[in-house]
Amino acid sequence: MRPGVRSLFVVLTLGLAPACQGNRDQLLADLQSPRPEVRAQAVQSLAKQGNADDLVLFTRSAKDMASIVRGEAAEALGGSQDPRVVDLLGELLEDPDESVQGRAAMALSKIKNDKAKAYLTLQYSRRARNTRQIIVQALKSANVPGAMAEAVAAESKAIWERNLLTLHEGSLPERVGAAEELGKSGRPEAITRLLPLVRDSQVILAAAAVRGLGDAGDRRAVAAILPLLDENFPQLREASLTALSKLQDPSAVARLQAVALEKSAVSSLASDALISMPRGPETNAALCTISLEGTLAESLAAGRAMRAHGGCPLEPIAERLSRPAALDSGLQAVAGLGAAAQPLLSRVLPWLASADPHQRRLALEAVTAIGDASAAPAVQKLYEQETQALVPLRQDWVPAPLPLTYAPGFDPSAPQDEKDSRNTKTSQLFDRVRNLNAQRARETGRVQVQARVPSELYDEVEPQRLEPLAAVLRALGAVKAPGALELLKQYAGDSSVTLRSAALVGLARLGPEGVEVAKGGMFEAERELQKALAQALAEQGEAGQAALVSLLPQFSSEKLVLLDALNRFGAPASASPALQEVVRGGGAEAVLAASILGKLQAKDAVETLIKALEDPAGVARREVLLALGELGDSRAAEGVARDLYHDQPEIRAAAATALQRMGTSAQAEALDALKSDYYRRVREAASAALAKGGTAGEGAR
Repeated sequence: MRPGVRSLFVVLTLGLAPACQGNRDQLLADLQSPRPEVRAQAVQSLAKQGNADDLVLFTRSAKDMASIVRGEAAEALGGSQDPRVVDLLGELLEDPDESVQGRAAMALSKIKNDKAKAYLTLQYSRRARNTRQIIVQALKSANVPGAMAEAVAAESKAIWERNLLTLHEGSLPERVGAAEELGKSGRPEAITRLLPLVRDSQVILAAAAVRGLGDAGDRRAVAAILPLLDENFPQLREASLTALSKLQDPSAVARLQAVALEKSAVSSLASDALISMPRGPETNAALCTISLEGTLAESLAAGRAMRAHGGCPLEPIAERLSRPAALDSGLQAVAGLGAAAQPLLSRVLPWLASADPHQRRLALEAVTAIGDASAAPAVQKLYEQETQALVPLRQDWVPAPLPLTYAPGFDPSAPQDEKDSRNTKTSQLFDRVRNLNAQRARETGRVQVQARVPSELYDEVEPQRLEPLAAVLRALGAVKAPGALELLKQYAGDSSVTLRSAALVGLARLGPEGVEVAKGGMFEAERELQKALAQALAEQGEAGQAALVSLLPQFSSEKLVLLDALNRFGAPASASPALQEVVRGGGAEAVLAASILGKLQAKDAVETLIKALEDPAGVARREVLLALGELGDSRAAEGVARDLYHDQPEIRAAAATALQRMGTSAQAEALDALKSDYYRRVREAASAALAKGGTAGEGAR
């Protein structure tokens, strides 16, 4: 360096030294500031100075009450690259604040030793989605090959060892949970360990082992589960039926049929298991047998399941209809099959005149299920008989119309003692709340469900006595009898909820005009009436489904009744805007709304569903992912792929399934890592997504 330049450098250095020292003193003072942002800025500025003596300051700041300070401290500690701070950063990786966790993970990546890597892989299984994703990035920054695969493998190993240890050494409740979790892994070793437990003396543990075998998805377990159906323990039998339903093995059909026909407490589970199985000659024959031989509930369920599969042979049913001793089974089979049994209508109609009320009722249910207009005269005749029988039972106590408002002193909402100021204030407060709720409902276009005010007083007639007439009212709508519309309108305002519900269901079956009248009944306060009517409307096709969709914005609550019916029976394409609004509202309703949007292939809902993924606490996350997969729009791939890092296995599986349906090879590395996930369903979904993505990529090339 030339002498003149050297002199200038010395002068500048001597001049800046006091300024730097003054700046550092200020930063040290700022570390004591009551304002968190000032303390955080001080930590950041000190870290930039790179003074090794400041490590103790950063250590102290890592314990700060403010997360913003702890985050800066984590980054400063990582920048020091001092191996002594690894344990402290490991603690910060468990910080309650997610942003601190992420900064601690990236800080650990700068300290490239085995201990830092061990902290990252250990905490991967304990953290939520965002931190898990940052941990993988940190491992990559630390030059760990196959970063995510290593983290997933470590998580899988830890879960397996924990469950295995608990199964052998835990308390009974802990062993039960461990048995089920081992089964969810789907590993061959899990099946080997669970099979001996199905005969354990502790029934609760044996049942857990059976449920675990069902989740494992290996049909080799069927041979060990089937004998358990002969046990006397209901809990064990229920677990066995649930497992067989998941395993879907045709070899179990005969035993499931036998249990369904024994008319026990678990018969319905056996029927459900058969209904869930893939259709084949053996399964169809079993369901047809249940429709003839089972209890009424199982018979109807089996018959309805066969409607979409060509129905059942009619000759055995016809033979039953010709024998009074076997009549009940024949009629309930017809009621289950519905229109598929229409050729048997002529054999059913004579039984509408049976002297036996039970046979008459079954025949009416069969006629209603068939829904043929030729049965209208017989149903009308039965209506006349039922109404005449009820006339003496439903006489008016008071012929004049009843008042619709309370007389002075009888209003239960008014204070009992007008002189009591506390009662007056309480009443006024409740009035204000009711008025505000009503005003809010009006402003949003919603209608509040109101309890009905009785307009007539009748002698007490038990609902069971009104059921025969209610069944006739439903039948009048089903067969579209002449004059049924006006008649059912009258009963739609009846004081009996039994008759009112039946009339509204009947109206729903009378085409657009009947649907328009019936949908008003959805604002009734009775929950069971709402459910029956919503199902009846949804069953009528587009007209009834459109009516339910039009009601969605008007319901401030009870949307689940509408959405459940639409989810079961379908929704029109025009439902997309209303369903998207439900998804935006979140809550339990969004689960069904997202599912319906996926079934509708509602392409216009992609942006709404992507937006819904931004809510980390959304309860409909799984259904939103699957819906995006159904829509197949590659714009959603990035948002969906983030959930491959989710801490819940069902969400990871849904994300992989969605990517598979999109046919995209995005996030192939993450999907490949999930092939070693602990949970079988995640591994299978990831493998399927890779296969589909690879095929799509080759096709594109």
